[in-house]
Amino acid sequence: MARYKLATTSTCNVVTSMMRLVALLTVFGSATLAAADPLWPEAPHIAAKSWALIDAHSNQLLFADNADKELPPASLTKLMTLYLAFEALENKQLRMNERLPVSKKAWKIGGSTMFLDPRMRPRVDELLHGIATYSGNDACIVIAEYLAGSEEAFAERMNRKAKELGMTHSHFVNATGWPAAGHYSSAHDMALLGAAIWRDFPEHYKMFAEREYTFDGRTQPNRNRLLWIMPEADGLKTGHTQEAGYCLVGSAKKGNTRLVSAVFGTSSDAARANQSKILLSYGLRQFTSVRPAIRHLRREIEVWHGQQNTLFLEPASPVWISVPKGLENKVNFRLIYDSPVSAPIEKGQKIGTIEGVLQINGKQRVIATMPMVAVRAVKEASWLGRQWDELRLWWRKQ
Repeated sequence: MARYKLATTSTCNVVTSMMRLVALLTVFGSATLAAADPLWPEAPHIAAKSWALIDAHSNQLLFADNADKELPPASLTKLMTLYLAFEALENKQLRMNERLPVSKKAWKIGGSTMFLDPRMRPRVDELLHGIATYSGNDACIVIAEYLAGSEEAFAERMNRKAKELGMTHSHFVNATGWPAAGHYSSAHDMALLGAAIWRDFPEHYKMFAEREYTFDGRTQPNRNRLLWIMPEADGLKTGHTQEAGYCLVGSAKKGNTRLVSAVFGTSSDAARANQSKILLSYGLRQFTSVRPAIRHLRREIEVWHGQQNTLFLEPASPVWISVPKGLENKVNFRLIYDSPVSAPIEKGQKIGTIEGVLQINGKQRVIATMPMVAVRAVKEASWLGRQWDELRLWWRKQ
């Protein structure tokens, strides 16, 4: 099969609407490569064992260091517990005003808690706030046991969802992040999870910005100091154990750009907030999120053995990309697909990919790769039509 590349230059148009769906992006590059790339800003120095910064619209990895290193995530784990709880609310498996039982296991768990006991029947909304703000281990177990029957069964759901979200360096054993063998994640994976929560559950995301919450007469502050030291920040979650160090998944928005950071293994509570602020602030200064107009992404290709001779392709999902500021007009898009393309073709069938390429003075960098799909079906031609196309293909090869 021949490999075709079709290039077109386009200007990316920024829009202000927030999109829930996002294109599946394969991003090339790392902090080390970025530092040597004249088309990409130099990565900042972040004092952490591992860290990552992504664009929340597109999942593009902007900067990273040891971002796929598998480490204990501590209470960052609770982001996945919350994701599944939010999903259960959408699926009507949970209701905000529903009251859930508290087991002895939830009551006896240590660490950060809401001080639940088996006599209580807290509402779902109270439990969610208790996880997001208090980092309540007991609340996580209550949710996990109600949704899956046991924390162990809930962990299996967590792992399935992690695969769906592209978290390839994560494995969960429990719903809390309590230290356990085989329980790990990575900075890149946790950044992807934070971005997914923002995209998929915008109506619930706002709870991550709460600075305190009161339950059963006790008011506890949010453990995320980033909310106090960075005006643009509005989430997401802290984590800490002796082995993991101090961790934080943060999110901040400026204009149309939202970035999500993850830092693992900083030295203190203050350090995880300060290092996250450095990373997010630097990213917001350097990058802008843009959405290319569909006319710059749509492509027409030849079709063989079909009732139609041509077919338009479009991206499988709405597309956002993150571009260094000032270079928004330097992005080209090129289609890559295997030719010849033969009927029958189903509507929505994946055919090739389109690359976003940053190109200046003969130098280029692929910043994103997005799947393309058929915008309509093409039925197979008659026997005579198929034979005619076979003859045309033979003649073309001569």
